[in-house]
Amino acid sequence: MKILYGVQGTGNGHISRARMLARHFRDSDIDVTWLFSGRPRDGFFDMDIFGDFLYRRGLTFHSENGGVSYAKTVVKNNPFQFISDVFSLDTTAYDLVITDFEPVTAWAAKRQRSRVIGLGHQYAFGHSIPRAGGNIIANTIIKIFAPSTVPLGLHWHHFGHAILPPIIDTEVKAQTTDNDKSQQREKIVVYLPFENQARVQQLLTPITQHDFIIYSPELSDQQHGHIALRKTSLKGFKQDLATAQGVICNSGFELISECLALGLPVLTKPQHGQMEQLSNAEALRTLGFATTVNDLSTAAIEHWLGERQPAESMQYPDVAKRIVEWLTNGQQESAEMLSRQLWQSVSLPDYQAAIQPG
Repeated sequence: MKILYGVQGTGNGHISRARMLARHFRDSDIDVTWLFSGRPRDGFFDMDIFGDFLYRRGLTFHSENGGVSYAKTVVKNNPFQFISDVFSLDTTAYDLVITDFEPVTAWAAKRQRSRVIGLGHQYAFGHSIPRAGGNIIANTIIKIFAPSTVPLGLHWHHFGHAILPPIIDTEVKAQTTDNDKSQQREKIVVYLPFENQARVQQLLTPITQHDFIIYSPELSDQQHGHIALRKTSLKGFKQDLATAQGVICNSGFELISECLALGLPVLTKPQHGQMEQLSNAEALRTLGFATTVNDLSTAAIEHWLGERQPAESMQYPDVAKRIVEWLTNGQQESAEMLSRQLWQSVSLPDYQAAIQPG
């Protein structure tokens, strides 16, 4: 089987999921061609597992000071290049197209009437799940940005629908031991790439009883007392995450999924104006999985550090492995059956409000 797999590269979460799947694709008979878009090609890092991948400019969202700027998003995208890329990409040479919210592959497949599976967190929004911050622009984008014929959404709970558990990095979980977490000073990983990094450092400077490691593509490796600055890297970030005692982050899906699997307390602040992240924060509040704040402050961070409790790790299955098996076997099970199989071993909180959010 030959698959064209498109991955949206605006954030690192889509790429993290793709890496997990790529590990299992290597052990299968499936021939995968990867296509990435959403950031400049030289902005991708640690991409060896994807081989000689394809690149297109695609579409992306512009963020500044912790929020999405729709005006700058319009200005910075090139619709003519996008249309050209869609019309020049041949999907008929593949048996199947998969898109993780990547619009070039999705629209090229739609134009050529190729079967396309939408696999990613955004496809969960096709169901009734906790939502916040919706408006006509955000709701339209989530529907038409990367259309699919078979949507497979991922979320922290199935909410009574054919939604799959998150795809997590099982190798990071294997690295975590009780000895790793018995350090004299607690280590807190901070990943807030959509925030002003100087302000993040300013907020953390007075909290001297903890060690903070801040990751961002904008930073270079430096040490300022109890605050370490790190340029985003796959290996270093995974190592620090495996030995952390808590995480402060925006409300993206993939990192929080890994924190839940590791049993890490999370303080999260959603991007302003970003419906997906605002909805994620709402889901986390409903589930009781994390502490959410609308704005970050030194006082809010100190309060969380003082009040957080050890979290029980979520025992999510190896979803990436099961999906590759499902693809190899010709997708014989329905999305509903696949969802039931994957959730049956997961202990979830019992609540009616989340299954039928109001």
